[in-house]
Amino acid sequence: MDLTQLEMFNAVALTGSITQAAQQVHRVPSNLTTRIRQLEADLGVELFIRENQRLRLSPAGHSFLRYSQQILDLVDEARRVIAGDEPQGLFSLGSLESTAAVRIPATLAQYTQRYPKIQFDLATGPSGTMLDGVLAGTLSAAFVDGPVVHPTLEGMPVYQEEMMIVAPDGHAPIARARDVNGVNIYAFRANCSYRRHFENWFHADQATPGRIHEMESYHGMLACVIAGAGLALIPRSMLEAMPGSHQVAAWPLAENWRWLTTWLVWRRGGMTRSLEAFTEMVKETLPEAQP
Repeated sequence: MDLTQLEMFNAVALTGSITQAAQQVHRVPSNLTTRIRQLEADLGVELFIRENQRLRLSPAGHSFLRYSQQILDLVDEARRVIAGDEPQGLFSLGSLESTAAVRIPATLAQYTQRYPKIQFDLATGPSGTMLDGVLAGTLSAAFVDGPVVHPTLEGMPVYQEEMMIVAPDGHAPIARARDVNGVNIYAFRANCSYRRHFENWFHADQATPGRIHEMESYHGMLACVIAGAGLALIPRSMLEAMPGSHQVAAWPLAENWRWLTTWLVWRRGGMTRSLEAFTEMVKETLPEAQP
């Protein structure tokens, strides 16, 4: 077993294709096929289930993927340490849209200025998508709705978000879900933790939302609420930062539903020098009252 084999294995695992993986690692497909077979023979297990032209990870392959990613990360970190103490290389960060828009812009600017050798990349999306990216190794870390309980992840709480139910201007005060039973709502896709929180708020009060319209941004949600088309659930920090927030009515949810905590998470054992520098900078920016 060598590092080249591990890089090939990771490429095939992520693409599901020998041809695509060969392009990614700049090798011919036949070489990948031979090296993967050698790796399986060395381990004494089949790492892939082969179906026509596609390959998908076997149970043993899933287990081995986590270790191979850790090995490659450690090797990459070792190379950077030997080259110098300054963090460098690719750092891919995932984030909730609201966190990226309101909480971390100044931190990101400071981070990229302080560590110019880092190749920084930011992706935004719902918590489910961000967690998938961290688990798959495509994201170094991500800001998600927490707490997160997963055997291969670790992290820290960073921001508390006050959740506001947003209604058209002039709407009667909303104290509970039964006040708006059957009203249409605007939310992100089903893998969004804020959407699940909104739906659970309804169900806990034995109420049901009307039609759930899936949106791609808070700005789209707010525009629909302003137009009188329904309700949305938006963190106060995000709502107050958006143009048009004065054109709606908003109330915090009841106390037991009111607060959600954003966590920064990463793969267990995946603390690289770049990630360590980022987490330290995030800690520096947190008010003392924050977790």
